[in-house]
Amino acid sequence: MFADSMNKGHNSGTPVRRLNLHVIAIVILCNLTAHSHAAEQLIVSIAPTWNSTQGTLQRYEKSGSAWQPVGKPWPVLYGRSGLAWGSGLYGQDEDGLHKKERDGRAPAGIFKIGKIYTYDNALPVGADYPFHTVTAADVWPDDITHPDYNRHVTIDLKNPPPWYAKQRMRLRDFAYHWLVEIRHNSDPPVPGKGSAIFFHIRRGPAKPSAGCTTMAESDLITLIRWLRANANPRYVLMPAAEYEQRKAALKLP
Repeated sequence: MFADSMNKGHNSGTPVRRLNLHVIAIVILCNLTAHSHAAEQLIVSIAPTWNSTQGTLQRYEKSGSAWQPVGKPWPVLYGRSGLAWGSGLYGQDEDGLHKKERDGRAPAGIFKIGKIYTYDNALPVGADYPFHTVTAADVWPDDITHPDYNRHVTIDLKNPPPWYAKQRMRLRDFAYHWLVEIRHNSDPPVPGKGSAIFFHIRRGPAKPSAGCTTMAESDLITLIRWLRANANPRYVLMPAAEYEQRKAALKLP
Protein backbone atom coordinates (compact mmCIF):
# COMPACT_ATOMS: atom_id res chain seq x y z
CA MET A 1 0.00 0.00 0.00
CA PHE A 2 2.85 2.37 0.86
CA ALA A 3 5.61 0.86 -1.32
CA ASP A 4 5.80 3.81 -3.71
CA SER A 5 6.43 6.24 -0.87
CA MET A 6 9.09 4.19 0.86
CA ASN A 7 12.03 4.27 -1.59
CA LYS A 8 14.73 5.26 0.90
CA GLY A 9 18.05 7.11 0.53
CA HIS A 10 21.26 5.34 1.50
CA ASN A 11 21.23 7.04 4.91
CA SER A 12 18.09 6.35 6.96
CA GLY A 13 18.50 9.73 8.62
CA THR A 14 18.32 11.73 5.39
CA PRO A 15 15.57 14.27 4.59
CA VAL A 16 14.20 11.67 2.13
CA ARG A 17 13.50 9.32 5.04
CA ARG A 18 11.83 12.09 7.07
CA LEU A 19 9.72 13.08 4.07
CA ASN A 20 8.64 9.48 3.54
CA LEU A 21 7.55 9.18 7.17
CA HIS A 22 5.51 12.36 6.72
CA VAL A 23 3.82 10.96 3.59
CA ILE A 24 3.02 7.71 5.38
CA ALA A 25 1.56 9.63 8.31
CA ILE A 26 -0.77 11.49 5.94
CA VAL A 27 -1.94 8.22 4.38
CA ILE A 28 -2.54 6.65 7.80
CA LEU A 29 -4.47 9.69 8.98
CA CYS A 30 -6.70 9.36 5.92
CA ASN A 31 -7.45 5.77 6.97
CA LEU A 32 -8.16 6.84 10.55
CA THR A 33 -10.17 9.99 9.84
CA ALA A 34 -11.76 9.77 6.37
CA HIS A 35 -15.34 11.04 6.71
CA SER A 36 -17.22 7.83 5.93
CA HIS A 37 -14.67 5.52 7.56
CA ALA A 38 -13.54 7.56 10.56
CA ALA A 39 -12.09 5.49 13.39
CA GLU A 40 -13.96 6.43 16.54
CA GLN A 41 -12.67 3.59 18.70
CA LEU A 42 -8.98 2.90 19.24
CA ILE A 43 -7.37 0.03 21.13
CA VAL A 44 -3.80 0.92 22.09
CA SER A 45 -1.36 -1.63 23.48
CA ILE A 46 2.16 -0.63 24.48
CA ALA A 47 4.98 -3.12 25.00
CA PRO A 48 8.15 -2.08 26.89
CA THR A 49 10.47 -3.41 24.11
CA TRP A 50 10.43 -5.47 20.91
CA ASN A 51 11.19 -8.62 22.92
CA SER A 52 8.58 -8.06 25.62
CA THR A 53 5.91 -10.69 26.13
CA GLN A 54 3.73 -8.51 28.39
CA GLY A 55 2.27 -5.01 28.18
CA THR A 56 -0.91 -3.03 28.74
CA LEU A 57 -4.02 -2.24 26.72
CA GLN A 58 -6.09 0.95 26.88
CA ARG A 59 -9.32 1.74 25.04
CA TYR A 60 -10.02 5.19 23.57
CA GLU A 61 -13.02 6.89 21.98
CA LYS A 62 -12.98 9.95 19.74
CA SER A 63 -14.39 13.14 21.25
CA GLY A 64 -14.23 15.92 18.68
CA SER A 65 -10.65 15.82 17.44
CA ALA A 66 -9.24 14.24 20.61
CA TRP A 67 -8.95 10.68 21.87
CA GLN A 68 -10.39 10.14 25.36
CA PRO A 69 -9.50 7.07 27.47
CA VAL A 70 -12.28 4.62 28.32
CA GLY A 71 -11.91 2.81 31.63
CA LYS A 72 -8.55 1.76 33.03
CA PRO A 73 -5.74 -0.08 31.22
CA TRP A 74 -5.37 -3.81 31.76
CA PRO A 75 -2.50 -6.28 31.31
CA VAL A 76 -2.07 -8.26 28.09
CA LEU A 77 0.34 -10.85 26.75
CA TYR A 78 1.98 -11.01 23.32
CA GLY A 79 3.94 -13.62 21.39
CA ARG A 80 6.48 -15.75 23.24
CA SER A 81 9.24 -14.06 21.21
CA GLY A 82 7.87 -10.53 21.54
CA LEU A 83 6.82 -8.29 18.64
CA ALA A 84 7.72 -7.64 14.98
CA TRP A 85 6.28 -5.23 12.43
CA GLY A 86 3.08 -6.58 10.89
CA SER A 87 1.03 -5.83 7.77
CA GLY A 88 -2.08 -3.68 8.11
CA LEU A 89 -2.84 0.02 7.93
CA TYR A 90 0.67 0.76 9.20
CA GLY A 91 3.82 -1.25 9.88
CA GLN A 92 4.62 -3.25 6.77
CA ASP A 93 6.99 -0.64 5.33
CA GLU A 94 8.90 0.15 8.50
CA ASP A 95 12.56 -0.77 8.92
CA GLY A 96 13.34 -3.62 11.28
CA LEU A 97 12.12 -7.11 12.07
CA HIS A 98 8.91 -8.20 10.32
CA LYS A 99 6.36 -10.82 11.29
CA LYS A 100 6.74 -14.29 9.76
CA GLU A 101 4.68 -17.47 10.07
CA ARG A 102 5.45 -19.37 13.30
CA ASP A 103 8.04 -16.86 14.54
CA GLY A 104 6.25 -16.50 17.88
CA ARG A 105 5.94 -12.72 17.52
CA ALA A 106 2.85 -10.52 17.71
CA PRO A 107 2.45 -8.12 14.78
CA ALA A 108 3.11 -4.45 15.61
CA GLY A 109 1.49 -1.57 13.72
CA ILE A 110 -2.06 -0.34 13.17
CA PHE A 111 -4.78 -2.79 12.16
CA LYS A 112 -8.48 -3.00 11.39
CA ILE A 113 -10.66 -5.21 13.60
CA GLY A 114 -12.49 -8.04 11.86
CA LYS A 115 -15.26 -10.35 13.03
CA ILE A 116 -15.66 -12.03 16.38
CA TYR A 117 -15.54 -15.85 16.30
CA THR A 118 -17.10 -17.82 19.14
CA TYR A 119 -18.41 -21.24 20.09
CA ASP A 120 -21.62 -19.59 21.29
CA ASN A 121 -24.73 -18.74 19.31
CA ALA A 122 -24.78 -15.19 20.65
CA LEU A 123 -22.38 -12.55 21.91
CA PRO A 124 -22.28 -11.54 25.59
CA VAL A 125 -25.25 -9.46 26.73
CA GLY A 126 -24.75 -5.85 25.65
CA ALA A 127 -22.45 -6.65 22.73
CA ASP A 128 -23.34 -5.54 19.20
CA TYR A 129 -20.73 -6.56 16.64
CA PRO A 130 -20.51 -8.89 13.61
CA PHE A 131 -19.75 -12.44 14.74
CA HIS A 132 -19.61 -16.01 13.49
CA THR A 133 -20.37 -19.18 15.46
CA VAL A 134 -17.52 -21.65 14.97
CA THR A 135 -18.48 -25.22 14.09
CA ALA A 136 -16.64 -28.29 12.86
CA ALA A 137 -16.96 -26.91 9.32
CA ASP A 138 -14.74 -23.87 9.97
CA VAL A 139 -11.09 -23.76 8.92
CA TRP A 140 -8.38 -21.07 8.99
CA PRO A 141 -5.37 -22.31 6.96
CA ASP A 142 -1.88 -21.48 8.23
CA ASP A 143 -0.22 -23.60 5.53
CA ILE A 144 1.69 -21.09 3.37
CA THR A 145 1.05 -23.21 0.25
CA HIS A 146 -2.72 -23.23 0.75
CA PRO A 147 -4.73 -21.01 -1.65
CA ASP A 148 -6.83 -19.78 1.31
CA TYR A 149 -3.87 -19.05 3.58
CA ASN A 150 -4.93 -16.76 6.46
CA ARG A 151 -8.58 -16.73 5.45
CA HIS A 152 -11.66 -18.04 7.21
CA VAL A 153 -13.28 -20.80 5.14
CA THR A 154 -16.20 -23.16 5.71
CA ILE A 155 -16.07 -26.60 4.12
CA ASP A 156 -18.59 -29.31 3.30
CA LEU A 157 -18.34 -31.81 6.14
CA LYS A 158 -19.89 -34.50 3.94
CA ASN A 159 -16.91 -34.23 1.59
CA PRO A 160 -14.00 -32.71 3.55
CA PRO A 161 -10.77 -31.92 1.67
CA PRO A 162 -7.64 -33.93 2.56
CA TRP A 163 -6.10 -30.96 4.44
CA TYR A 164 -9.16 -30.39 6.63
CA ALA A 165 -7.91 -32.10 9.82
CA LYS A 166 -4.74 -29.97 10.00
CA GLN A 167 -6.37 -26.64 9.17
CA ARG A 168 -9.69 -26.69 11.04
CA MET A 169 -10.42 -24.21 13.80
CA ARG A 170 -10.24 -25.65 17.30
CA LEU A 171 -13.41 -26.51 19.17
CA ARG A 172 -13.91 -26.63 22.94
CA ASP A 173 -10.64 -24.81 23.70
CA PHE A 174 -11.31 -22.33 26.53
CA ALA A 175 -8.70 -19.88 25.22
CA TYR A 176 -10.53 -19.67 21.88
CA HIS A 177 -14.04 -19.26 23.29
CA TRP A 178 -13.90 -15.67 22.03
CA LEU A 179 -11.67 -14.68 19.10
CA VAL A 180 -11.60 -11.06 17.94
CA GLU A 181 -9.84 -10.88 14.59
CA ILE A 182 -6.88 -8.50 14.27
CA ARG A 183 -6.61 -7.99 10.51
CA HIS A 184 -2.90 -8.55 10.10
CA ASN A 185 -1.75 -9.73 6.65
CA SER A 186 -5.34 -9.82 5.46
CA ASP A 187 -5.80 -7.43 2.51
CA PRO A 188 -4.65 -9.58 0.74
CA PRO A 189 -2.82 -12.30 2.69
CA VAL A 190 0.81 -12.80 1.69
CA PRO A 191 2.04 -16.38 2.25
CA GLY A 192 4.53 -16.61 5.08
CA LYS A 193 3.86 -13.24 6.73
CA GLY A 194 1.73 -14.64 9.55
CA SER A 195 -1.81 -15.90 10.01
CA ALA A 196 -4.69 -16.22 12.49
CA ILE A 197 -3.97 -13.21 14.70
CA PHE A 198 -6.63 -12.48 17.33
CA PHE A 199 -7.43 -11.07 20.72
CA HIS A 200 -8.29 -14.11 22.85
CA ILE A 201 -8.32 -15.43 26.41
CA ARG A 202 -4.89 -15.94 27.95
CA ARG A 203 -3.80 -19.41 29.01
CA GLY A 204 -2.25 -18.06 32.21
CA PRO A 205 -1.31 -14.70 33.76
CA ALA A 206 2.30 -15.06 32.59
CA LYS A 207 1.96 -17.42 29.62
CA PRO A 208 2.56 -15.65 26.28
CA SER A 209 0.89 -16.65 23.03
CA ALA A 210 2.15 -17.80 19.63
CA GLY A 211 1.54 -14.30 18.23
CA CYS A 212 -1.87 -13.12 19.41
CA THR A 213 -2.70 -10.49 22.04
CA THR A 214 -4.25 -12.29 25.00
CA MET A 215 -5.87 -11.19 28.25
CA ALA A 216 -8.10 -12.27 31.13
CA GLU A 217 -11.54 -13.44 29.99
CA SER A 218 -13.31 -10.68 31.93
CA ASP A 219 -11.25 -8.04 30.12
CA LEU A 220 -11.90 -9.62 26.75
CA ILE A 221 -15.66 -9.63 27.44
CA THR A 222 -15.42 -5.93 28.35
CA LEU A 223 -13.67 -5.28 25.03
CA ILE A 224 -16.28 -7.25 23.07
CA ARG A 225 -19.15 -5.37 24.71
CA TRP A 226 -17.49 -2.05 23.91
CA LEU A 227 -16.73 -2.67 20.22
CA ARG A 228 -19.09 -1.16 17.62
CA ALA A 229 -18.70 -1.82 13.90
CA ASN A 230 -19.92 1.66 12.92
CA ALA A 231 -17.11 3.13 15.06
CA ASN A 232 -14.52 1.49 12.76
CA PRO A 233 -12.29 0.27 15.61
CA ARG A 234 -8.53 0.07 15.10
CA TYR A 235 -5.79 -1.70 17.03
CA VAL A 236 -2.43 -0.03 17.66
CA LEU A 237 0.39 -2.21 18.99
CA MET A 238 3.98 -0.94 19.28
CA PRO A 239 6.93 -0.95 21.65
CA ALA A 240 6.99 2.18 23.82
CA ALA A 241 9.89 3.88 22.01
CA GLU A 242 8.35 3.31 18.57
CA TYR A 243 4.98 4.59 19.74
CA GLU A 244 6.43 7.76 21.26
CA GLN A 245 8.38 8.44 18.07
CA ARG A 246 5.25 8.18 15.89
CA LYS A 247 2.26 9.23 17.97
CA ALA A 248 2.39 12.95 17.10
CA ALA A 249 2.62 12.38 13.35
CA LEU A 250 -0.13 9.77 13.44
CA LYS A 251 -2.22 11.79 15.93
CA LEU A 252 -2.43 8.86 18.35
CA PRO A 253 -3.35 9.39 22.02
